Amino acid sequence: MNKAKRKTVIAGNWKMNKTPVEAAQLIYDINQRISNIETKGCEIVACVPFVDIDAAVKAADGTRIKIGAENCHWAKSGAFTGEISADMLKACGVEYVIIGHSERRQYFGETDLTVNQRLHAALEAGLTVILCVGELLEQREQGITEEIVSMQTKIALLNVTEEQMKNVVIAYEPVWAIGTGKTATSEQADEVCGIIRNVLAKLYSKKTAEATSILYGGSMNAKNAKELLSMENVDGGLIGGASLKAEDFSIIIEAAQ
Repeated sequence: MNKAKRKTVIAGNWKMNKTPVEAAQLIYDINQRISNIETKGCEIVACVPFVDIDAAVKAADGTRIKIGAENCHWAKSGAFTGEISADMLKACGVEYVIIGHSERRQYFGETDLTVNQRLHAALEAGLTVILCVGELLEQREQGITEEIVSMQTKIALLNVTEEQMKNVVIAYEPVWAIGTGKTATSEQADEVCGIIRNVLAKLYSKKTAEATSILYGGSMNAKNAKELLSMENVDGGLIGGASLKAEDFSIIIEAAQ
């Protein structure tokens, strides 16, 4: 991390877990555990299922925890049964939204093009986007990680202005390390986060590249967080399973300090 140049972000991705009552309790428990931790320069985010947003926003009121959503649609409204617009999320008190998570790509037909469309909708609604990119195991084994991650980043950011990039956080999530217990080494994570930063420098400027927070996601946990977060180009984490445990999540937040 380089806190002199960019903010640290520790974001939890709860996925399809927790009822509203359970969500409020978890937010309370996390806040209790981080009350004595210095978090200046560190954004703490809980990205929760849609049904939990109201309870989470209320539970997080007056705390240092910001609430995010796990996806949004690209349209403002319309015949899209089961979908949620970015404006709806904003109206609910959401500040962040995850776009392009590999599980959305894998299970729900998300493409690089729809990621770009959703990203624009989120930015226009005034949300901060956590954009996910990452390669499959076979792509890493084929030695094309740089090509895949660079392509995903470029397509996702098509027609996104340099000014809008102030509200974009990028999360490198190697698909082979999500929910598998496997974790990229700190060197692998730093290398790919550095590749993404170089792409941003070419698309925009070195200044924007240096100012953009790039997170690592992929089985970051209480045990490996400190080493991963010590890397120059790793500016935080998008945390899955460990974000559902107040103790583990607080340890990761403390490691970011």
